[in-house]
Amino acid sequence: MARLLPIPIAVLLCAASIAHGAEYPTKPVRIIVPFSAGAAADAVTRAVAKKLTDYWGKQVILDNRPGVPGIQVAANAAPDGYSVLMGAGSSMVTGPLMMTKPAYKPEDFAPISRLVTIAPILTTHPSLNVKTVKDLIALAKAKPGQLNYSSSGQGAPNHLAMELLMAMTGTNMVHVPYKGGAPSVTELVGGQVQLGFNAIPSVLGHVKEGRLRAIAVGSPKRTRALPDLPAIAETVPGFDYEIWYALFAPVKTPAAIVEKFSTDVQRALKEPDVVQQLLAQGTEPAPTTPTELVQYIKADTARWVKIIKERNLTVQ
Repeated sequence: MARLLPIPIAVLLCAASIAHGAEYPTKPVRIIVPFSAGAAADAVTRAVAKKLTDYWGKQVILDNRPGVPGIQVAANAAPDGYSVLMGAGSSMVTGPLMMTKPAYKPEDFAPISRLVTIAPILTTHPSLNVKTVKDLIALAKAKPGQLNYSSSGQGAPNHLAMELLMAMTGTNMVHVPYKGGAPSVTELVGGQVQLGFNAIPSVLGHVKEGRLRAIAVGSPKRTRALPDLPAIAETVPGFDYEIWYALFAPVKTPAAIVEKFSTDVQRALKEPDVVQQLLAQGTEPAPTTPTELVQYIKADTARWVKIIKERNLTVQ
């Protein structure tokens, strides 16, 4: 009689993981969005969630929980693929780097796929007589500490973008932080501050109506949303500032579930109607595999670690 050999535990675990992936999902899936409903991140995630609902025949629901509390809820969720996080560069890279006492760790999450990138616009008030990045640099050097720029808060992405620009150009401008993106744009339009970085959707209307002047985009290359607007990198080689959003699962989520989720998100972001919808919002579909997202985050982290340390930037 043939003797049955014991099956290695690793093989059993692998088989179980594959089975989980094949069955998933069997019930509604929740995407925790640490931003308010109606924000750019919310709109992007809804477009993808709708497609996933169609693919899976199960409801994919958005749960808006603004700020750190939402991220903590996602980090403590069961690692079964039914609660995932919509994370951003500010929450998964720069925020933890600047926090004196981090409330969560990016290592608590497993990357699924990047969703989009957004090329912010460097805009100025029309009273500031500059039309190019070269003009701005020259003026800032001629008047050190006399130009004011707005941001949506200390340590916010648009604050870091200006710190990066000043570091790379040897200029000195004064930071005026506001509590949120809306008031920072309002004050810029009103002329209380003279320039700032902002996401395309928040300032495009003002640019078209002449209330603000668009100088350049922060992404490494020109964006499809505004192909005639130069990239800062065309004047300041190596300048790279773009907003990004991505999906993350709790770190112990089975690999097969993460892979299935990622594959379907990548598929959704290539659907013509989704691409058109996202481009109309001023965002660029930018799907990745989990491995590609890991490498992207490593590169993003390396760049910001240097700037944050050099500029001594912290948030409470």
